Amino acid sequence: MLARDDGRLTEAVLIAVTGATGEMGRRVAERLGARGVEMRLIVRDRGKAPDIVGAEVAEASDYGATEEMRRAFDGADTVFLVPGRESANRVEQHKSAVDAAVAAGVERIVYLSFVDARADTTFTLGRHHWATEEHIRSADVAYTFPRMQLYLDFIPTFAGPDGVIAGPADDGRLAPVLRDDIADVVEVVLTEEGHEGRAYDITGAEAFTLAEAAERMSRASGKRIVFRDETLEEAYAARSVYGAPDWEVEGWVTSYLAIAAGDLDLVTTTVRDLAGHDPGTLEEYISTTPDALAHVTVPARSRLG
Repeated sequence: MLARDDGRLTEAVLIAVTGATGEMGRRVAERLGARGVEMRLIVRDRGKAPDIVGAEVAEASDYGATEEMRRAFDGADTVFLVPGRESANRVEQHKSAVDAAVAAGVERIVYLSFVDARADTTFTLGRHHWATEEHIRSADVAYTFPRMQLYLDFIPTFAGPDGVIAGPADDGRLAPVLRDDIADVVEVVLTEEGHEGRAYDITGAEAFTLAEAAERMSRASGKRIVFRDETLEEAYAARSVYGAPDWEVEGWVTSYLAIAAGDLDLVTTTVRDLAGHDPGTLEEYISTTPDALAHVTVPARSRLG
């Protein structure tokens, strides 16, 4: 890969984008398409691939189908690897996809990881990201790890129909970031030189507690949103009724415990430094996305007296 003096790539590079029908893969693919980047969309169903002029499309049933993934990656220089669906064998799925990329001769993997990726991180599903990073590091391939915080555009879904955000987060702080801001950073990492071997923590502009998030969403929406801290026992009991497997329930609960532990109390300037703009705020998101809290059915504050 060759670069101009400003770091932009000059040699034609084929970028394979996985998860191109999903929230993150589609966003990144659309940004690359707008710039005319050579791209191959890796999807399960060709009929659901985004319509991007000039983009190739390849099918693979899942990350665990190593030979299908190898064929899909064949000829690609760089792979943007979006985390697979949360599952009991997600690490094995990720390793299979990485091995397929290496076998196909891919030069670089850009893996969307998670902040505080380590073997014993509080958020149990975050350990999947650490294991995947370790496998990529051990492979014969260049790599970059953009590490996302919790999605800011997901925060409104923490509130139930009654407007209550319930979880064992205590007064811990987090700095969630919009998926659009993450995609802007990934676009730069994929299309510019100088990012190999690096990890970037991608966060929002400021950290806040879930109680503060509830208050901000209340002000922006006019709906009554509140935070209720749960005990560990209450948290597991409230989520066990959904019939999800134990590993998934543990992931849900430990996402709140990670907040309480301070694991997500991290603010970086990555969005500004790489994407060239400030990250969006929770208030802005609520104000510009009218249906973000449509599931909350409590009356507007003005009717509560």
